[in-house]
Order: sequence, then structure tokens, then C-alpha cells
Amino acid sequence: MDRTLETFRLRVREFAEAEVAPLAAQIDRDDEMPRDLWRKIGEAKLMGITIPKPFGGEGMSYLAHVIATEELSRASGTVGFAYAAHSNICLDNLFKHGNEQQRKKYVPGLLSGEYIGALAMSEPNAGSDVIGSMSCRAEKTDNGWIANGTKKWITNGPDADVFIVYMRTAPAEQGSRTITAFLLEKGAKGFRTGPKKDKLGMRGAGNCELYFENCEIPDSHVLGEINRGVSVLMSGLDSERLILCGGPLGLMQAALDLVTPYLHQRKQFGQPIGNFQMMQAKVADMYTQFKAAQSLVYRVGEEFDNNPGRGRDAAASCLFASQAATQLALDAIQIMGGRGYMNEELPGRLLRDAKIYEIGGGTNEIRRIIIARELLKASKPAA
Repeated sequence: MDRTLETFRLRVREFAEAEVAPLAAQIDRDDEMPRDLWRKIGEAKLMGITIPKPFGGEGMSYLAHVIATEELSRASGTVGFAYAAHSNICLDNLFKHGNEQQRKKYVPGLLSGEYIGALAMSEPNAGSDVIGSMSCRAEKTDNGWIANGTKKWITNGPDADVFIVYMRTAPAEQGSRTITAFLLEKGAKGFRTGPKKDKLGMRGAGNCELYFENCEIPDSHVLGEINRGVSVLMSGLDSERLILCGGPLGLMQAALDLVTPYLHQRKQFGQPIGNFQMMQAKVADMYTQFKAAQSLVYRVGEEFDNNPGRGRDAAASCLFASQAATQLALDAIQIMGGRGYMNEELPGRLLRDAKIYEIGGGTNEIRRIIIARELLKASKPAA
């Protein structure tokens, strides 16, 4: 990794240790992320890492975005998760597909943290099969669009000011060109958010349902082309999976940060438990899993800017890192024993936060399908 990225990592780490880590336990306990923390992240120039400098961003790589997510997640899984949903899934996607007017209207506020962003794709009956099962519809009118339906499991939903929303705009029987991406603002007529969901982990990264009841959307809020929303959606999924990998990496770092001092501090049979070979083996396995995951994610990140079409690699990175993060959190609990099982201690929060990465952004089962399909397609003999 070049020196520029290492310098950038240290800058993010200093910010995270000063502004995020002291709030992490309270955010989890209260299930609330302070609004001014979003603005502080914006002031630290972390929102628009992949946005070109002429538009107010940092003009850096997707690997840099992974590193920022990793360091924020090391301090707080919640903050890293909510940040990735805002900065990549919403802002990066909006910039790539938005026109000049849309960029001018929304990008500055999303960069500064004045606005919070979210993406609305999943529905009560449309999760892994979101394209085929999408039922939210937008009908064309003389003045724009009228949307009806419900979106579910929307990260940042209760707090967001700007949403990218996918709606079916043509009969499903016509195939993939039946979905359109729209930009929607909080307070739009006919649009409301449901109550915040009580989640197992990532508490503070608000999650809720979105309701569209004859919701009015102007033509100027179409993101990309009408009935070409699937291309918007698919172009963002690989970068989403890659950036989300920073979350598990940060949680693994946090687990190692916790248990390595504990192995010196905790004494049994008259000596630190770190002197026992079984404990040494466990922490060695934790470190090896972390470094393997980090190496894979960074390698894919380094290649992503020049070769973004390798979906199987982004999926493989997320698959491996998410599983490793859950295991490291379990290992941290095991090393700390009864203390690790207490809710007031960190390992339980790490486990609760880690599990979502095996589900969100496409489940690990779907990631395996993506990997297998691309491998089989590439190796298929010519007819």
C-alpha cells in the first residue's frame, strides 16, 4: 500500500479515536447517532472520498473508501455502517448517475453532512429477488409520477433527507427494463417513514419502513433513464459490497484491540492467560483470519478502479470478511469467558454488529451464487 493511503488511514484513525470511539457505547445503548457527528464526518472530508475534487470531494480510490469505513467501524460498528450507506450507497451512486442539476442540488449537502442519504430497494416481499418481486410502483402522469408501495429495512431511513428509491415503472412481464431509480426528499407529498426498528445490532444506524401513498415525484427526480433503473442498481452493487467490507475489517481490528491486552491482564493459575498455548493459538488464528480478509479486500480494492466489472471478487471479499468478523467476535467472547458474555462489555456488541454483514448488501448465500455463476460462465466450453 502506498504512503498516501497510509497517511490517509492515520488521519481517519485520529478522527475516529477522537470523535467516534468515545460515543460508541452510548450510540449502541441509546440506539441514536448524534446528528452533529454527521457534520463532523463531513468537516473531516470523509463523505466524498470517491467524488472528484472539482465537485468538492477528495478524488480518491475505492480502496481509500474501504479504509475510511474500516477505521470508523473499528471505533464504532454503527458509525461505519451508517457512513457507508450514506457515502457510497447513496452519494457515490447519485453522483455517478445524476445529471448536472441533481448533482448541484444534492452533492454539497451530502458531502458536508448537512443532508443524510439512504437507498431504498428492499421490500416486505422483495429481498434477494428484489428485481423480480418488486411491487412498489410509480405511474406516469402529466405532472410527473405517482408512487405507491412500501420499502423495508432501509438503513438511515428515519434520519435521511435524500433517498434513492427504486420503483417499478413498467409491467414486470417486460423483463429487466421495468424499474426506474428516483431521487426523493424527506417531506415529499405522500411520502412518510415508519417508526425506527429495534435491531439486534448496528443500533444507532436507524432502520425503518418507507410508505408511499400517492407520493408525488417530479420528472426532474428521475435518476438516470426511465425503465433503466436496473443498470443504476447493478452498477452500484459491486462498489457497495467492496466498501461494506471495511465494516467487518474494522470490527475484527476492534476484537484484536480488545483481546490482546486482556491476555496480559487476566490471570489464572498464577500467570497471565496469554502464557497458555491454547490462548496463544486462539489469538493467532484471529490475527490470521483478519490479515487474510484484509489482504483479499485490499487486493480487490486496488483492482476495482481499473476493473470494476469483477462482481465475483467483490462478492468473495464480502463473503470471507463477513464470516471472519462474526467468528472473531465469537472468539473474543470465548477468550474473555463470563466477562465477555456480559452486555456491558464490548464483545457482545461486536458480535451483534458483525452479523449484519452476512445478511445486508446481499446475503452470503447470494454472494456464493454470484461467485459460482461467474466462474462457471468464464469456464464454459465454447459451443
